[in-house]
Amino acid sequence: MRLLDRIEKENDIKKIAPEDYPRLAEEIREFLLDKVSVTGGHVGANLGAVELTMALHLCMEFPEDQLVFDVGHQSYTHKLLTGRKEGFDTLRQLDGMSGFPKGSESPCDAFDTGHSSTSISAALGIVEACRLKCAADPNLIMPRVAAVIGDGSMTGGMAYEALDAAAQLKAPLVIVLNDNEMSIGKNVGGLSKVTNRIRVGRSYNELKSDVENALMNIPGVGEKMAKGIKRSKDSVKNLFVPGMFFEEMGITYIGPVDGHDVEQMVSTFERAFRLKKPIMVHVKTKKGKGYLPAERHPERFHGIGPFDRITGEPTEARYKKFTDVFAKTMLGLGEKYPELVAVSAAMVRGTGLRAFRRAYPDRTYDVGIAEQHAVTFAAGLAKQGILPVVAIYSSFLQRAYDQILHDVCLQHLHVIFAIDRSGLVGGDGETHQGIYDTAYLDEMPGLTVLSPRCGAELAAMLEFAVTLDGPVAIKYPKGSANDAPGQVIAPIEMGKAEMLSESKKGEGQHVTIVSVGVMAAEAEVVAKILEREDNVRVSMINARFIKPLDEDMLCRATKESDLVVILEEAVQHGSYGEAAAYQLQLHRVSTPFLHICINEEIVPHGTVSSLRKRLGLDVDSVVERIRKELKK
Repeated sequence: MRLLDRIEKENDIKKIAPEDYPRLAEEIREFLLDKVSVTGGHVGANLGAVELTMALHLCMEFPEDQLVFDVGHQSYTHKLLTGRKEGFDTLRQLDGMSGFPKGSESPCDAFDTGHSSTSISAALGIVEACRLKCAADPNLIMPRVAAVIGDGSMTGGMAYEALDAAAQLKAPLVIVLNDNEMSIGKNVGGLSKVTNRIRVGRSYNELKSDVENALMNIPGVGEKMAKGIKRSKDSVKNLFVPGMFFEEMGITYIGPVDGHDVEQMVSTFERAFRLKKPIMVHVKTKKGKGYLPAERHPERFHGIGPFDRITGEPTEARYKKFTDVFAKTMLGLGEKYPELVAVSAAMVRGTGLRAFRRAYPDRTYDVGIAEQHAVTFAAGLAKQGILPVVAIYSSFLQRAYDQILHDVCLQHLHVIFAIDRSGLVGGDGETHQGIYDTAYLDEMPGLTVLSPRCGAELAAMLEFAVTLDGPVAIKYPKGSANDAPGQVIAPIEMGKAEMLSESKKGEGQHVTIVSVGVMAAEAEVVAKILEREDNVRVSMINARFIKPLDEDMLCRATKESDLVVILEEAVQHGSYGEAAAYQLQLHRVSTPFLHICINEEIVPHGTVSSLRKRLGLDVDSVVERIRKELKK
């Protein structure tokens, strides 16, 4: 019987003998590889955090204790250890198990996460809430609370705001720094281990407190002696103890600890929890641990689709994506415009900037997981005549809302935002859906917003954006570039939509479909069905510009229509469709109007095609809605 089969619910790991921990870790890795190679998901982070998660589960009692994962893409082992083994067959599928912590799945998931640098803030709020409740009811027991945060997430400023608050509150919070790449402090061998063992022991902390109190009570000289000893102690620690940055903030630092030694981590975590104050435990792990392809290519295996379990190669058909087009176009623009630079927030590979960085290393800036800094940094570059292209995923760029408004748009600076993963993203679910960008971009003063229907149009829009004067945003999805052989793209003109096809006058009802971005492909199929099966004449408009929208073409094309249909993959409020409806009202266009978009609902994980079907954005649903509207 596998050890893993003995874990049916939370806390069952405590039935496993310590000598079997390495075997259990191996079984967990084999299980994860078998399942994720079929469904796709986050591989490297999860393989690296197996023993770390096991150790925390051995020290904590679920669901009473509270464990918060930063981002949450390393929570697969936690899900296994809390009895969700069967759910991995549906990982990231519609109505299946999420790839991130979800309280709706299990009470053992303390906080729903998906974006980085948030775990310490959330865990600190949980600690304070529990403290307040325990103060009000003496019968309640204060739970153990831990936050797991990666070294990458520590590049986000929010993490340091939370650390500062934790120190001020003297909160009993254990912060586990999962360091799988960046070294914070040099491990000085035996001295480091001895120092940590002494500093987290009860006797040392009690003795330190007793000595300080005794000295402070000596009249005249006691306070000076205590301060002198503290200064000398701190100077010695600065020489020998890693993590003094955290110590100076008021966070006790322990580490580095071997993140693949369960028993060492259990011993360390137990002592840290006993101290009942903010503790930073620095754990060193290896991303992709135990799977050679992931160890060799950790960035590629951060988030990956289905892959061959033996070779690590993708099993899905490779097709040209919008990101590939962006990558190629940026190379050409870099050669043509020496003032052009690229800015990324820890997503050089994901956004397609690797080739640009190889060609122009001095013109590529990866600022880490710091989207706010990325945008304002770009604003500073633009202020001095440099042309920055800021490449960030849609759901991550919303973290820099204030900077887009205050630092770029109010100064009308020429910054180009290349917004990848706009629209439905699929498997990553609620926190990653790029369906809100139109709403938060449309209200930005002076910002031009475009959305291409295909890869060739994206390339043309990037070329166009370089020639403008002022801020520009181009939003495009994760998937296929939808390029047809020999495709010719009409020139991009400021604020002008594109008439893809105009129906001739004749018998039958006339529908004008205005599509935004890649929904043009859906609109084309819808038009063919309506023309063939319903004898409906269809005109098609490619919006191109979300802002400013082409009022003239909208009014001209819809005045002779029986129905205007706006088709877009975005939330309704703040959408292109809302802006278009308003303009048609202003121009007294009385044509019936059908806006097909995403209602105000939280969109779960699942394939893009399954989500479109559920949301009524697939071809069949759109055809049916148009037919019903025409019957009215």
